[in-house]
Amino acid sequence: MRDAHLVGSLPGSTPGAAMATALDVLGPSLRSLPDGETGERRNWVVSVVEGLRTHPDLELRRQGDWSDYDRTPQLKPRKGRRLYGASLDFGHVAAVSESFPQFEAVRTAAGRPDLVFQEGVPGDFDLAMFTLGPAGALRHRRPFTEATLGEIRDVRTITGTQTLFQIEVPAELVLLAKAPAAARPALARLLARSVTGLPAAAPEGTRFAVHLCLGDMNNRALGTMTDVGPLVQLANAIVRSWPVGRDLDLIHAPFAAANQPATTDAAFYAPLRQLRIPAAVRFAAGFAHESQSLADQRGSAPASTTSSSGRSSSPRPVDWAGAPRSPAGPSWNAPQSSARTEHRSRDSAGPMFRLSRKQSVSGISGRLRPQSVSGLLGPLTCETPCPRFSLEVSLVRRVHRTKVIGEGD
Repeated sequence: MRDAHLVGSLPGSTPGAAMATALDVLGPSLRSLPDGETGERRNWVVSVVEGLRTHPDLELRRQGDWSDYDRTPQLKPRKGRRLYGASLDFGHVAAVSESFPQFEAVRTAAGRPDLVFQEGVPGDFDLAMFTLGPAGALRHRRPFTEATLGEIRDVRTITGTQTLFQIEVPAELVLLAKAPAAARPALARLLARSVTGLPAAAPEGTRFAVHLCLGDMNNRALGTMTDVGPLVQLANAIVRSWPVGRDLDLIHAPFAAANQPATTDAAFYAPLRQLRIPAAVRFAAGFAHESQSLADQRGSAPASTTSSSGRSSSPRPVDWAGAPRSPAGPSWNAPQSSARTEHRSRDSAGPMFRLSRKQSVSGISGRLRPQSVSGLLGPLTCETPCPRFSLEVSLVRRVHRTKVIGEGD
């Protein structure tokens, strides 16, 4: 079995229960482990934005219920007040203070002293955009940058220097995908500098993953791609502008987009020949989707691998997984990434919102069944040189999302 990478939310009443379940299912294939983002954090930035409604320096510009991209609440700085990063609390440090001791206990019980704690970090511009709107984010990004950097430092103090911080950035890839082709090279460089600004200002030695996304709110993507060209341009630009002294462990690539499964058309993946990622950086290719059969999802893997810029001189085995289809019923899908789909239970309260943080994800409502993940693994061999592929699973409360990732090295 290849390595597995969990991208965020896990099912469980507590962080400890969520992490224990993940280890029961995936065990030694995990290199890092998130705390499950249980409770109100399961909906990515929704709880953060809702918590800022009462901030003394902010006021409501527009009401919203998170039912669509144009129906999100929007705040603005109060007249005569100035917003400072030191006054913003996104709640992540307090959550980690509670969950990290549980992580240590679960890691010890599993006999995995090598397992690394993983912390999801919404991009500073993305969080500012979903709080203040695009124009507000451009004018008032700095406090969100300062607050995010403060949280990275504080979390690292609690969890140690080996912690993997996963930067989650849907806005940048969507902006690039919507831009005219002629403008993309220059825009990719600009957006890459926006993404790498956080690691550049973080303490030296901090480890990062970059989770590129297309958005998935209520099973609708914020943007789509006609091929993976924009993704390749942005990933290459991020690598070129990556700061010295900060490790880049992984880049995630969305091949599916909300209700649109990954295509099996090889032409869509052809730009992967131009992907230029160092051997030490894993490439996570998310394309599992609940609307596709397992056979079709297996068909997507060769298309992406043979189009990718493999650095191996011989065929490699490809391990991957699919997932059962979701049962019928109402669903709310949170925006977040390789196309992440979330299905809302009839008894769950509040909107299920996640912004493109787990693209190309397969959502399955119901109890976690280990066989729905590990039981679907099977070896597949590339007929041409190809990068390693491995299983990526995102499990959310009342929701299972499974996706396949590739590791280009």
